[in-house]
Amino acid sequence: MGTHWSVLIDGPVSDPTVQSCLQAAVDEIDSQMSTWTPESTLMRLNRAPLDIWVHLPDRLLTVLEAGLAISRQTDGAFEMNMGDAVRAWGFGPDPLDLQAIRAANAAQRVPATTALELDRANGRARKSAPLALDLSGIAKGYGVDRLAETARDLGLDHALCTIDGEVRAIGPRRDGRPWAVAIETPDDSTLGRHSILELEDMAVATSGDYRHFVTVGTARLSHTMDPRRGAPLVAAPASVTVLSRSCMMADAMATALMVMGDTKGPDFAADHAISALFLLRSPGETTAVGTGAFAWSGDSAGQVVSPGPP
Repeated sequence: MGTHWSVLIDGPVSDPTVQSCLQAAVDEIDSQMSTWTPESTLMRLNRAPLDIWVHLPDRLLTVLEAGLAISRQTDGAFEMNMGDAVRAWGFGPDPLDLQAIRAANAAQRVPATTALELDRANGRARKSAPLALDLSGIAKGYGVDRLAETARDLGLDHALCTIDGEVRAIGPRRDGRPWAVAIETPDDSTLGRHSILELEDMAVATSGDYRHFVTVGTARLSHTMDPRRGAPLVAAPASVTVLSRSCMMADAMATALMVMGDTKGPDFAADHAISALFLLRSPGETTAVGTGAFAWSGDSAGQVVSPGPP
């Protein structure tokens, strides 16, 4: 999916197949859900004729089903039918293309919730309208969950699994301390830490505009797409970090809350008991708004957030 994965293991590793097993877990997700691979199962679904059932593997169906549910829950703030816009703006395998951007902006975009039908019992899906499905806002989180499940199956009880900044902790460290994960300060040239999150059998995902972005004039445009415009978000939070037991859910909800913005996003997170940290730009500084485990008193950098046992 155009990025890298890692698993940090605290303790000895005696099984020589550990790395190959973890790589196989990632390869399976990539082969099914990547937009960087033309022959992935997802891309074949995008090219499939309308109104024809297409058989899909169970893992891809799981992610599509979750994506549709989150899209409904967030009233379309999370939207999977954005692949044309993502590629046009250069956030996929292709360079930025002005003609493709104009086409994406002008497209009559049909939500995936309207045009995609899943039949889990028979392992298949069909489209009633053209779709350019892109799972970059949820599949990486699911990939981290698969890394964690695979590591557990291999007997690894103290590990930290990551794909492109999405993180899930397996247990604590061997000495019983939680894993320490830094939340970066946007716009800091050294990407210093804003705060520290202590993780144990939990996952965290961050969506932001300070790592993957394009600059148009003086505006920095995020890689996160606005479903209403078919273009990058404008005046969005600098970043949104979400804590959850499932990295897939944290990944997708961080994307949705970015789209909702700095007012509706925190309100939605608070109303739905979501632990989320919004880092917002204001003149000369970055301010924080937190809900759930992130709702600490004050706004000082270096805060340590310990959500406690799940």
